[in-house]
Amino acid sequence: MTYLVGYGPRGDDRSAIELAFQFVRSHPEPVVAVSVVPQGWGTPLAGGVDREYEEWAASEGRLSAELALSDFAHHPGIPAEAVWVAGRSAPATLIEQAVARDARMIVVGSAEDAEPGRVRLTSKTDRLVHSSPLPVAIAPRSFRTTSAVTRVTVGFRDDDASWSLLNRVAEFSRLASARMRLVTFLVNPARRPVTTDISHAQTQVIELWGVQAAAALQEAAAHLKTLGFSDEELEYGIAAAGDWGTAVSSVGWTEGDVMVVGSSSTHRLAQVFLGSSASKILRNAPVPVVVVPGTGA
Repeated sequence: MTYLVGYGPRGDDRSAIELAFQFVRSHPEPVVAVSVVPQGWGTPLAGGVDREYEEWAASEGRLSAELALSDFAHHPGIPAEAVWVAGRSAPATLIEQAVARDARMIVVGSAEDAEPGRVRLTSKTDRLVHSSPLPVAIAPRSFRTTSAVTRVTVGFRDDDASWSLLNRVAEFSRLASARMRLVTFLVNPARRPVTTDISHAQTQVIELWGVQAAAALQEAAAHLKTLGFSDEELEYGIAAAGDWGTAVSSVGWTEGDVMVVGSSSTHRLAQVFLGSSASKILRNAPVPVVVVPGTGA
């Protein structure tokens, strides 16, 4: 198997390569960087302009592969290759390459306008995340690390998708010798001023959510122990706050952390349907995020 990196012909994509090698330090597999360049029409009517376009695209591909190889130089001794391919759709072509190469996951970087240390999808990575049958790992902007993956944090909602995700992430955590942390995020969105009676009712509902979430987390932790996780390898808790930024930051993050979110439901039009909670976790996470498609994908 391999870690396949989506490497753009232009822009700073070293963050994606850095994340791929972080996974390699945890569970060794070869790395392949794939650059997708525009494909020409390739019709019998194609003239000189189209041939010039294809030649330009090929030169961009060769340049991108050379840049990827120079980035690989920061990680000597690890099997890695850089290739370029032509395709009409970068997300679709990356998925084709990943499937053909038996990739464990696809690794990409964040948008160029993302704040350093934050994850932000481009329009292409958004389409990739929503159509990939494989996990997609997104590196924060300007991501650099010398650490392996030491802890995997799972956003747990106590639904069918979360339980399915739990087993899949547990398998990866065991392969990587990483600890697991389960977090349920309870965010009470800002509301307009309300009466005391309504406020009291809302408080009761939130308290009930907390009780139910705590019970579900204990059940999930017990399940993970049956899979071989010890008390020292497990953490779980609730992050409650009035906004997503505060909730996500409150759990505490260190180098070596990776956040995993799953699909919200089976969606006929996409492999992964990112619900509002997963999307907000992704936008606020200060660590790499892995989006895992549901088993129905």
